[in-house]
Amino acid sequence: MNAVSVTQNRRSSRSNVLLQATLEVPGASLIVVLRNLSEEGALIQGESLPAEGTRVLFRRDGLSVPSRIAWSHAGHAGVEFDFPLFPRELLRHVPTKQPKAPLPIKRRPGIAAQPLTPAERALIERWATESPNKLGE
Repeated sequence: MNAVSVTQNRRSSRSNVLLQATLEVPGASLIVVLRNLSEEGALIQGESLPAEGTRVLFRRDGLSVPSRIAWSHAGHAGVEFDFPLFPRELLRHVPTKQPKAPLPIKRRPGIAAQPLTPAERALIERWATESPNKLGE
């Protein structure tokens, strides 16, 4: 099965996150990294994750959901929630993107020439007619 077919078979969209969560298993509490989150489950990463089929309590920032480990392999595991989370409950745990300040509009100078002032005209005429040694005096 390739990544495209897995994505197409998902029942709900996933939000990519990088947050800390906790798995409560009988006799232990495991701190894990939450990699993505959906209404039905989550992808977690950590050391010594429970085996497939293990019942756990998924905890994150005041949210507790009875769950089971759907699969576990090489430091990653899929957590299947016992009941779906409502979108607003789910999204309160996903940080919102801060709006970026608009970039200033930079415009190139116009190509139309501006008339020289009398002082600028005198300076140019002096520069064009005098030797470089006299300009520094």
